[in-house]
Amino acid sequence: MGASETKSRPQQTDVPTSLGDFVGRWVLSRRINDRLTGQIGRVSGVLIMSECPEGLSYREEVTVQIPGQPAMDGTREYLWKDAGDSVDVHFSDGRFFHRFKLGQATPHAEHWCDPDQYDVEYDFKDWPVWGATWIVKGPRKDYKMSSLLVKEARRKEAGGT
Repeated sequence: MGASETKSRPQQTDVPTSLGDFVGRWVLSRRINDRLTGQIGRVSGVLIMSECPEGLSYREEVTVQIPGQPAMDGTREYLWKDAGDSVDVHFSDGRFFHRFKLGQATPHAEHWCDPDQYDVEYDFKDWPVWGATWIVKGPRKDYKMSSLLVKEARRKEAGGT
């Protein structure tokens, strides 16, 4: 490269661009910082994203650990639907939850559930490792919930369990 030449930085393309990019098993770890109680909860488990007629079935199978309480097993389910350049996230009963843009490194979304505000930032900067951080505020809620997801096959390739 000559003195007058500069190396241009390529546009980022390593972000999810379709629902199909999420299909598979993901190792999930989550930290919940409850600012009202001062407690830090931890969640670990798997997220299974599988194709279904409506789009993708999102199912978490987790263990929740809250200080001073016995560990609890739990599940959480959503339906992700193709919305062109976005994903429409629905609760398992079909109600709309939120929409986020595909093809972006850090798309944002929000959901109002009277009287509580839910704001999320997805983080696809290290795709296929990704995360979501929720800030939830209301009269009886004030917490930050940060999730990290690593594709199961990728974790095994890296020597994880």
